[in-house]
Amino acid sequence: MNSGTQQNSTDNTKQKSSIIFGSDFKMRQQEISNLFKLDENFDLLHREVRIGGRKVSIYSVDGFLPGDTIEKLMQFFYSIKEEDMPENLAGFISKSTPFVDIIEIDKEQDFIDNFLAGLTCMMIEGYEGILALDLREYPGRSVEEPEKDKVLRGSRDGFIEALIPNMALIRRRIRDKNLMFKFARVGRSSRTDIAVGYMYGRVNEKDVKKVMDSINSMDVDALTMNQESLAEMLFPGKWINPFPKYKYTERPDTAAASMLEGSIVILVDNSPAVMILPTSLFGIIEDANDYYFPPVTGTYLRITRMVTNILAVFITPVFLLLIENPEWVPKPLEFILIRDDINVAPVFQFLILEFAIDGLKMAAVNTPNMLTTPLSIVAGIV
Repeated sequence: MNSGTQQNSTDNTKQKSSIIFGSDFKMRQQEISNLFKLDENFDLLHREVRIGGRKVSIYSVDGFLPGDTIEKLMQFFYSIKEEDMPENLAGFISKSTPFVDIIEIDKEQDFIDNFLAGLTCMMIEGYEGILALDLREYPGRSVEEPEKDKVLRGSRDGFIEALIPNMALIRRRIRDKNLMFKFARVGRSSRTDIAVGYMYGRVNEKDVKKVMDSINSMDVDALTMNQESLAEMLFPGKWINPFPKYKYTERPDTAAASMLEGSIVILVDNSPAVMILPTSLFGIIEDANDYYFPPVTGTYLRITRMVTNILAVFITPVFLLLIENPEWVPKPLEFILIRDDINVAPVFQFLILEFAIDGLKMAAVNTPNMLTTPLSIVAGIV
């Protein structure tokens, strides 16, 4: 027990004794410059200023830093006098910083993660730690209605590719102290941000622990395909299963309703859809329109969708079975029998037709909007 404690304390000492967190300001600047290759990376910005009589190095990522925000912040810092500078970094945070999201970093890996995530980092002469200010604004589109999850009634907003705004869309709908979001990072190179959301007291805590343990134990270089990569790693032995393992949605109202029902929601940075688990077949075929109509209409729409899905699965094999066994066909359905000579087996005809329709669907996805409608008409005729 003592040896383990000594080893942990030794590791912490090594992390905190890095040159980045030493007392020599010039050496720390050089170490950070070598770490990020600032002379070669034109989008990683570094500027040295003087605040309260002390040298300050500011590091930021171009594209994440809004110019008007940093300009107002620097006006505040330039107004600090030398006699007002506290003795340590904690005092500087409490007395000399404006109201922004700010954290003190004392580990090199935390500095790397926060800086590359877009936070503005400040290294002040005479202070050992490093400040990270969350002033970032990620480039992104507006929260418009998803193309595949449109509704006749209801809200018209949708998730985007930024994690924090997606969490805010859920917070806007659930103003409850029991709404929880747990944070994790996955990927040695990508360091992808992941948020696991649930309602405390309504969810199975064992499921939450299992999901968090699985995410924290993942050893992968990068989540190249975002959610799909994460899904395959959560259940690595079921890759051959073509059916969906989770419910996906781009609608904040659907995600909020699922959380209130006791489900777990997983949000992945750079992805506009969230994963909902656990789920079932009935949950996957649900639609937001079922809830935005009166109970009778919503129930009718849900029954119609279920019957349509069942027919889509079973009508083709039943048809082939009846074609192969004409004596089983009742008289009212004898019109489905093939009277002419069969040169190609019906099963191969269906396979060719399925292949052709899939090809037309892929063509429609990669076709400009002006040609999508004519191509869809051709697909309908086929």
